[in-house]
Amino acid sequence: MDAHAPGPILLVEDNPDDVALTLRALKKNKIENAVVVAKDGVEALDFLFSTGPHSGRDPEPPALMLLDLKLPRVDGLEVLQRMRQDPRTRLLRVVVLTTSAEDRDIQRAYELGATSYVCKPVDFDLFLTAMGALGRYWLELNVPPPAA
Repeated sequence: MDAHAPGPILLVEDNPDDVALTLRALKKNKIENAVVVAKDGVEALDFLFSTGPHSGRDPEPPALMLLDLKLPRVDGLEVLQRMRQDPRTRLLRVVVLTTSAEDRDIQRAYELGATSYVCKPVDFDLFLTAMGALGRYWLELNVPPPAA
């Protein structure tokens, strides 16, 4: 597939096994974007806004953000809320990639501006297929809004 939209993928995930699984699935699907991993919502916000340990980084926005909801320090819903309030990240493509299939989480994620909501398949082959479809759609087919 060799999907490659400009910018890295920001993977916001606190579970090391899920990080490894996601990285493996992206690689198997030939998604070549660099991947930046944030282990909690604070790290994600620092990366997005070039603050904390990410101050001074090139502020190139991620091509895509894969966001778990159940995170330490600042949860995924709060990350969504804060980023949608800032013009620099208001239009960033955010795929919520989580184990929660609860209606209230899905509803709230969309209310806060999630672009898509995907429940993580437990089976690796299904997860691999899901990551391939996500990569093809968001990095190859979908046309993002023009840069400001």
